[in-house]
Amino acid sequence: MIVIFGASGKVGRATAAALRSSGQAVRAVVRNAQQGSGLMQLGCEMAIADLLDEASVASAMRGADAVQILCPVPIADAHPANTMHRMIDVTVAALRANPPARVLALSDYGAELESGTGITMLFHALEMQLKPAVQNLTLLRAAEHMQNWARVLPAALSTGILPSLHHPLSKRFPTVAAQDVGRVAAELLLDSGHANALRTVSVEGPQRVSAPDVARTLSELSGREIAAHALPRDAWAPTLLRAGLSAEHAKLITDLYDTHNAGLIDAQVFGERRFGTTQLSEVLASMLPSNATAER
Repeated sequence: MIVIFGASGKVGRATAAALRSSGQAVRAVVRNAQQGSGLMQLGCEMAIADLLDEASVASAMRGADAVQILCPVPIADAHPANTMHRMIDVTVAALRANPPARVLALSDYGAELESGTGITMLFHALEMQLKPAVQNLTLLRAAEHMQNWARVLPAALSTGILPSLHHPLSKRFPTVAAQDVGRVAAELLLDSGHANALRTVSVEGPQRVSAPDVARTLSELSGREIAAHALPRDAWAPTLLRAGLSAEHAKLITDLYDTHNAGLIDAQVFGERRFGTTQLSEVLASMLPSNATAER
């Protein structure tokens, strides 16, 4: 039995689907029953768990041969770092109590850095706590998800301006489709050749892109002229606050992009690398409203 936490998300669903296609028994862990209908159609066993409750998490892991761990950054939370640290503590305690044969943890590019990375520091904390607790651990560090551009698509389509925190605009950065992360995760969960070892794998898409590449692709897909715009540094926090994030969450994001723009976040030099096959254009097209797609 392979247990997938966060199975209703884009990465978790892709992992579950790939595992089921290969004939594996999968237990999909979700927060509520409404999230499970599509996963049940895949043939997954369902489990509901509260990631802040150790008994709930331990119950979801019971009998697992392998577990895919996800500790998501809480979005609508005034103190997201504190909440995620509690999730990590709960998850690690459950794993220590009844360790499965293999654990794969979803992490981020830059998680090896010990300071200054904002949100990614939370994944650093996850990795640091898992390493002494899990004998056979795979850390799957993903580049920035292509799906993250969904947050600014409505503004870009309505104004013709694609705001970007990537500076300078010409900088090409790694990005990856969430479904490719899930498929790579499934491959790694099925690979039993690294028993009793720590494995670090970085995954990104088929090519690196810049913000103007994203804007150009959106223009081609929508038939509207869209240009990338480097959002001034002093506008980052106010923009994020207007988007509904808490002050602490906004600070985690601004710290991350300061470090990213300094060129300090990338695939780790020492470790395996995998590359997805999904193109940026495929992901952006899937996120556009049907009336925003250019006729071809």
